[in-house]
Amino acid sequence: MSEIKDTQTPIIFLDDISVTFKTRTGSILHPNKVQAVKNLTLKLMPGETLGIVGESGCGKSTTANVMCGLQQPTSGKVFFKGEDVTKRSAAQRRLIGRVISVVFQDPATALNARMTVHDQLIDPLVVHNVGDKASREQRVKELIEMVGLPNSVLEALPGQMSGGQRQRVAIARALALSPDAIIADEPTSALDVSVRAQILNLLMDLKHELGLSMVFISHDIQTVRYISDEIIVMNGGQAVERGTAKEVFEHPKDDYTRLLLGAAPSLLHPDLGK
Repeated sequence: MSEIKDTQTPIIFLDDISVTFKTRTGSILHPNKVQAVKNLTLKLMPGETLGIVGESGCGKSTTANVMCGLQQPTSGKVFFKGEDVTKRSAAQRRLIGRVISVVFQDPATALNARMTVHDQLIDPLVVHNVGDKASREQRVKELIEMVGLPNSVLEALPGQMSGGQRQRVAIARALALSPDAIIADEPTSALDVSVRAQILNLLMDLKHELGLSMVFISHDIQTVRYISDEIIVMNGGQAVERGTAKEVFEHPKDDYTRLLLGAAPSLLHPDLGK
C-alpha cells in the first residue's frame, strides 16, 4: 500500500466527535448534561483556511479546544496528521503544541502583562529547546518584523501597546515554532473596526507567505467569508451547513445560515480585500 502524500493527509481530522458537559443543575447522582458538540466531522487540509461560524454557545470554541488538545471529546476520534491522538500521550501533546498554535480573542489576557515582548517571543523557543541563544535572538527579530512591528517594541510590556499591536505580538508568538496550523478563535472581535481589517489582512498575508493552514472562528459570517476557503456553519452544537465560501453565500441550504446572512452586515470596511 503506497504512502499517502502529506498534501492529502489532513493536519486535523475530527471523526464524529461529541462533547458533553455536566451542569451544576440536577441532582448529584443525576446531573443535567449539555451537549456542546454533536456528531461533528471535519478535516483541516494543508494550506487551507477553514471557517467555523455561529452565534455564542453554538459549540465553535469547544470544537477549537478539541482541535488543539485543550478538550477531550466525550465520543468520536481525533486524528493529527493521520495519527489517532484522541487519548493523547505526553509526547503527542508536545508534538501537537509545536505544530498547532492558537490565537485567542483577547491579546491582553493571552500575553503575560509582566513580560516584555522579547521575552514572550523567546519563551516558546526556550521551552521547546529550539536552536541556540544566537538563533533564538534572530528568530525573535524575524517574528516581530513578520507581523509588521518595529524592533523598538521588543522592550515594551503589553500594557504599553495598543490592542492591535498586542494582537500582532500574540500572532508572532503563535508563529514562533513555525507551526503547520493556527487556530484563530475570534481574533479580531476585541479590536476596533479599523484595526480589525489590518489584522485580517496580516493573517491572510502570513497564510500565503508561510503556507499555513488556519481554522478561523467567528460569529461574523462576513469576516469568515473573506478569509476562508471552506465554511462550516454551527448551530446547537451541530454543523448545519458546510461548503466553499462561494457555495455557502450564494446557495445557502439551511434556514439558520440564511438568518445569519440576513442579520450580519459586514463589520469590515467595504474596500477590504478589493
